[in-house]
Amino acid sequence: MRVMIALIVFFTLAPLAQAQEFFIFPNGGQSQDQQDMDEFQCIRSARDRTGFDPMATPTARTRAPETRGGAVGGAARGALLGTAVGAIAGNTRRGLGVGAAAGGLLGGMRRADSNRQQDRWAQDETANYRRDRNNWNRAFTACMESRGYTVG
Repeated sequence: MRVMIALIVFFTLAPLAQAQEFFIFPNGGQSQDQQDMDEFQCIRSARDRTGFDPMATPTARTRAPETRGGAVGGAARGALLGTAVGAIAGNTRRGLGVGAAAGGLLGGMRRADSNRQQDRWAQDETANYRRDRNNWNRAFTACMESRGYTVG
């Protein structure tokens, strides 16, 4: 399950990494070789200033929440508990049925809560990536503009 979550985050963030292309126009008659060198130096400078590397594979900052719950597992645990309670009360079969139903319901509710937590986590990780990328873009643009380029 963790691998699946990591893949979801990767495929959510990877297009963002590729979508940030810049148009760079020299204002001072810089040669292509000079522009390439300035871009390389500004990429490195922006990375050093922000701690963000747009060329790196996006990774999560925090650990994904664990998957919990499930109707089947909850029903099985509920059935065991219901059987025990039913045996004490004198009706094992009824205790089994009630326990399985209640356990399945509670397990399903736990799974839904777990899914919400994972969705929130993925949204937070995407927002972190976008913020870091935006800061890097600003640092790169400022560096290039200071060297006499228009960045669009």
